[in-house]
Amino acid sequence: MIQDNTTGKLQFCLYARKSSESDERQAMSIDSQIKEMLELAKKDNLSIKEIREESHSAKASGARPIFNSLISDIEKGVFSGILTWAPDRLSRNAGDLGRLVDLMDQNKLLQIKTYSQVFSNNPNEKFLLMILCSQAKLENDQKGLNVKRGLRAKCEMGWRPGVAPLGYVNIMENNRIEWIDIDKERGPVVTQMFHRVANRGHSGRTIKKWLDTIGFTTKNGKKLSLSRIYATLKNPFYYGVFTFNGMKYTGKHQPLTTKEIFNKVQNQLIVPPREWHKNIFPFKSVCKCGSCGGSVTAEEKFKKLKYNGYSKHIYYHCARAIDYDCEEPYITEADLIKQLISHIDQIKIDERLLSKSIKSEIERFHTLRTQVLHQEYITGNLQEEAEVSVASGTLSPEMAKSYLLHILKAGTPEERQQIMVVIRTKFILHNRELRII
Repeated sequence: MIQDNTTGKLQFCLYARKSSESDERQAMSIDSQIKEMLELAKKDNLSIKEIREESHSAKASGARPIFNSLISDIEKGVFSGILTWAPDRLSRNAGDLGRLVDLMDQNKLLQIKTYSQVFSNNPNEKFLLMILCSQAKLENDQKGLNVKRGLRAKCEMGWRPGVAPLGYVNIMENNRIEWIDIDKERGPVVTQMFHRVANRGHSGRTIKKWLDTIGFTTKNGKKLSLSRIYATLKNPFYYGVFTFNGMKYTGKHQPLTTKEIFNKVQNQLIVPPREWHKNIFPFKSVCKCGSCGGSVTAEEKFKKLKYNGYSKHIYYHCARAIDYDCEEPYITEADLIKQLISHIDQIKIDERLLSKSIKSEIERFHTLRTQVLHQEYITGNLQEEAEVSVASGTLSPEMAKSYLLHILKAGTPEERQQIMVVIRTKFILHNRELRII
């Protein structure tokens, strides 16, 4: 349907569009566009068959659903003209402009009327339409370049564009973000988050429990989610650098933590591939937390090496079952073993709990040790009194303790777990120091 058969008038669709993007904040609102164009239609006695409106950017081709349906209806003959405020309401890209011109070439779109101009199906007016829409595209492209250039300049000055991360606030001047300052209420809490993970070995879930307990919320009054806690702990902005559009910059904002603390946090946050229930932590059963009296647990941490691969470390710390805010710091398994060895003379072993397999291992160890020491004596590398013999048929406490010392120094996790069961002596961990109860 090109024209109304009874009146001979073109059948117009009034199309109004407004984008929420920054480059169109000064454009006339949709309601204002419709009001002005209805008055124009009344004045010029135009036949408006339908009014269509949408809030969508016209930068990308074929991305506007209402505009696409308008083009489809023109192809079907539903409309023969478009009434709109200005050419840039129809197109700011070459693809949509080409679709409009093609419809005019096919004699399906007979007229595009704006507030101040008319474009009919003739070469000069189509050429002018293409120039005006191309000019709108040029303005878009130039604004995009200018925005990118301005953002890059701001980054080079040391100020990260956009909304400030948790713990910071944007300082506004003339409705523009000028710089970033510390949020006096939330900034110190973020600093504590980093210290708790780096120095006390707290996990993300432990941090969340602590934040919920103290009533910490975002600027919107919401509790901090676990995913945002991890995102915060992994953000280098907090020690003074930031990445924008793939480039790294040094910020002028005041850091909330140091690079050293940040790196320790990243090592704590590495989660390696694991097989559940395969890890053995043999020393949990002999230790208690010296701060809250709770049990001690352990976990593996993996540090990424400079030339690929990972190094594994095992840390023991309070399980925080009694007090999840317990401040007892973690201790490495290597340091824990060294301290156990230093207490070897005070450790008591319950010989009644020695299983047959452990007894046989102790005898085998001492038989081998005696043979080695005897050979050392024969070759002259050992004094005679240092020679050791196996007691006939029975195990002495000294033999069991000697075997314990060997296992602490060179045993496997499974062997250590076996021998820990027979130890009667209990220890507490306090400030990374192992003490006998």
